[in-house]
Amino acid sequence: MSFGIEIDMDACTGCGTCYEVCPSECFDEPKGGKVSIIEANRDDCVGCRACETQCPEEVITITEE
Repeated sequence: MSFGIEIDMDACTGCGTCYEVCPSECFDEPKGGKVSIIEANRDDCVGCRACETQCPEEVITITEE
């Protein structure tokens, strides 16, 4: 099973919580007030939803693909 990571970039504050909690290192360190997904690691998402549940702005959604 694979998972998709969706981020509402307009609402992201770049706090870095997703970067800190992701066990698969799917996120890059925030730069310029926004977080980004490391494209090379996107397929490494294990669907643990740590980023989704711990995002203080609730801007991340994990989907099953």
